[in-house]
Amino acid sequence: PLHYNFFNASNDPNYNMSQILEHTLVKENPCMAVTFVDNHDTQPGQALQSFVQGWFKSIAYSIILLRNDGYPCVFYGDYYGIPYSHIASQRTMIDQLLYLRVHYALKNQTDYFDDANIIGWVREGNGHSALACIMSDSIGGQKIMNVGVQYQGDIYVDVLKNCLEEVIIDENGDGCFRCSHGSVSVYIKKDEYYG
Repeated sequence: PLHYNFFNASNDPNYNMSQILEHTLVKENPCMAVTFVDNHDTQPGQALQSFVQGWFKSIAYSIILLRNDGYPCVFYGDYYGIPYSHIASQRTMIDQLLYLRVHYALKNQTDYFDDANIIGWVREGNGHSALACIMSDSIGGQKIMNVGVQYQGDIYVDVLKNCLEEVIIDENGDGCFRCSHGSVSVYIKKDEYYG
């Protein structure tokens, strides 16, 4: 069901992103869920063809790689590309998200699934700053999310570089995080940014 939610969201301009995890194993029984965006059966030309559109891949991979629940599986065809179907590799994006998963998406998670087009969450780090992830399947926008009062005055930047504006965390630990049209932005502390 999660794969089909991704497929539907990538093809329906009116999809309700706040419902992206509804009726999925990862929501109902996360310890038993292997999450994936696409696989060998859903790729073009296969019996269950339902390939998630390219523009939505970074959003979908952020959901499976940067959230707490499920055991994510990266599809070979997304990582290396599928030349005979003219599908480009998503390796650079996936490598960025894998790095963030290993170093930042480690502890508690707070969800902000309160809008039909823009959703987000915050993950606490372990020796690193918190990670704030925000995404939109429609027009870009913003969402106030709390990363923790311990980061008051810190500057956060989007490491995926979809939004170039810096976010200053206020005295309550809140930041106004932004994302662009049909994309995902992942923020960490500026002085921890690796490249």
